[in-house]
Amino acid sequence: MYRKGFVLLGSVLVVIGLIFYHESLLHWVQNNDQDQWFLVTVIATLMSLFPVIPYPLVGSVIGAAYGPAYGAVIIWTGSTVASIIFFSLIRYGGFHKLGTKVHLKYAATKKLTLLFEQNAFMSITILRMIPVIPSIIINAYAALSRVRFMIYALGSGLGKIPAMTLFAFVGHTIVTDPIELIYMIVIYAVFLTIVYSGYKLWLKNIEQKTIVAKTPRS
Repeated sequence: MYRKGFVLLGSVLVVIGLIFYHESLLHWVQNNDQDQWFLVTVIATLMSLFPVIPYPLVGSVIGAAYGPAYGAVIIWTGSTVASIIFFSLIRYGGFHKLGTKVHLKYAATKKLTLLFEQNAFMSITILRMIPVIPSIIINAYAALSRVRFMIYALGSGLGKIPAMTLFAFVGHTIVTDPIELIYMIVIYAVFLTIVYSGYKLWLKNIEQKTIVAKTPRS
């Protein structure tokens, strides 16, 4: 009970602070010396953990200030650390048992959860590559399931690389050559289509194998 209260209170205080000071923080990121990369990474982590503004905007600002490669490393680090912190707060903050009960209570969620847990690394990695799926949903669902911490951390970190790189390149391109932004969006859209199609086929194959395994032999 105390752990839940501490987690909730701390989260509320940080969110309030970011609501009032996020514009000042972004302005500082745009105009600071590049040797302040550690503080920028901390800011990126907080803004990913508590997205009072869209994280792609944060990534674009950092990409414009630090360049595509260096900026991508910073926002990837911030986003990955934030997802691990969020996972840990849910998993070890007293919410895990409640989530397990909810997941296994209904037939539909039980089937989905078991499928997710059996293929956790691949599922998390691919879901991370699809930016339209809110990160907080993936974080919470994984934390409330029985996915092991290391599998979550590796899959999450790997899956974030394409999106975080895109955010940094978008910010840099807007400043240097906005026309290239169109090509980047088209290339990334094709990439997402391929990833999503492959994921659907992979899930279908897994489900078919599961059905065959459960079918009693005559």
